[in-house]
Amino acid sequence: MKEEEYNKLEDLELIAIYKQSNDNKPIGYLFQRYTHLILGVCIKYLKNEQDAQDASIMIFEKILKDLQKYEIKEFKSWLYFLCKTFCLMQLRSISSFNRKEKVMQDYFNEFMEMESESHLFDVNPKEKQLTFMEDCMEQLSSDQKLCIQLFYLQEKSYLEVSNETNLTLNNVKSYIQNGKRNLKNCIENLLSKGI
Repeated sequence: MKEEEYNKLEDLELIAIYKQSNDNKPIGYLFQRYTHLILGVCIKYLKNEQDAQDASIMIFEKILKDLQKYEIKEFKSWLYFLCKTFCLMQLRSISSFNRKEKVMQDYFNEFMEMESESHLFDVNPKEKQLTFMEDCMEQLSSDQKLCIQLFYLQEKSYLEVSNETNLTLNNVKSYIQNGKRNLKNCIENLLSKGI
């Protein structure tokens, strides 16, 4: 089917072709048709253009899966609800992530306070902390290590890390989250041994 023929089809017709053929092309046209709506809703809720663009890509992936599972009667209203729900879940996840980040930051602040007392024993606290961090980074899986380096040290977004590593956004987030947890556990282990 040619591009102009796809553009003439109604939303539900494009969905029907997708369901029958399992070809993503009709949904690409559908996504193109509603990109402004998806991005607009994401910006409204997430308040950040980069986050909204990342969310739009994830929503496209979700659309592909959900259209196979559900019978849609009115695509535009279903899409709006999907985008809104997705963004609210992202905000909830970000809130949870921020709480975890605060706990992690509090932990490192506590670690630094402990390290600052180590001057009594002629140990350079910064040097010791860097040594711990380097040792623990080496114990991470290669994907965790790479994602953490790109995200934290090079300050790349989830999407940029995903593009650079050819990993999905969900995998990138998972590697970062698991890598941080593994780093924390490793440092705690080194501290408990009194190294």
